[in-house]
Amino acid sequence: MHSGDPVPRAIKAWHISLLVVFIILQCSETEGKRIHHSYQNEATPRLDGRIVGGEDAPLGFAPYQVSIQSIFGTHLCGGAILDPEWIITAAHCVQDYPLDVLRVITGTNNWHEPGAVRQLAIAIPHCRHDQPEFHNDIALVHLNEPLVFDNLTNKIELSHEVLKEGDVVTITGWGVTRLNGYPPDLLQKWDFNFIPHEECRRRWDNDEGVGVGHICSMTREGEGACNGDSGGPVTFKGKLVGLVNWGAPCARGKPDMHASTVYYRDFIQLALNQCTRLRG
Repeated sequence: MHSGDPVPRAIKAWHISLLVVFIILQCSETEGKRIHHSYQNEATPRLDGRIVGGEDAPLGFAPYQVSIQSIFGTHLCGGAILDPEWIITAAHCVQDYPLDVLRVITGTNNWHEPGAVRQLAIAIPHCRHDQPEFHNDIALVHLNEPLVFDNLTNKIELSHEVLKEGDVVTITGWGVTRLNGYPPDLLQKWDFNFIPHEECRRRWDNDEGVGVGHICSMTREGEGACNGDSGGPVTFKGKLVGLVNWGAPCARGKPDMHASTVYYRDFIQLALNQCTRLRG
């Protein structure tokens, strides 16, 4: 039987579907007790496109960066490559749209000019995404075809390092330059200072939307993530520490909130390890 035959492909798809169910069940048991109270603040819109106050990233600066787009080529969200078949992003980036209307582009600094295009085969959002609102906003995406790595397309390692006050994190993305604006053509990058959870909560007036699964980056007015940066990578010393989640309207000087990939490491590894086992 050849590897391209439809039967092995169907079996693999069935295995991956079982994996999704398994991870959801495991997630329900292991993550639920760490969830904070409900978040109800409609005055704070979620970030969904340039990093305000950023600068053009050099070609090849972030080979792990992806653009999640509509099938018509409209940039919607960012994400990061974990291995040739897996992307990590914010859960709301893949739950707000049917997967068959989305695509992932890689290997480029210009989201209009893809180095490679892949379809989204399966999305695995955290089972408690938005429970409460703005919490657990993280998802893994299995691509329909493996990526080919080169100088412009590569994976990023997950960091195990717990950030300290004053650590400088780097955010990349194609978010808009201002609220209701348009994404820039070229990938943007900017460095921000990490601030501890307690200080972040204080700056958000103890808002319950700031959970223990978030890391915060301090911004000055006129700087920060904006619409379209959601799901994009937050890095420290070249490794992934977070994914852009939510914040105040673009660049208002409030801390930006990111899902901590260190905090959600068990969820991430469960999906990746089980998938590797099934493929083997």
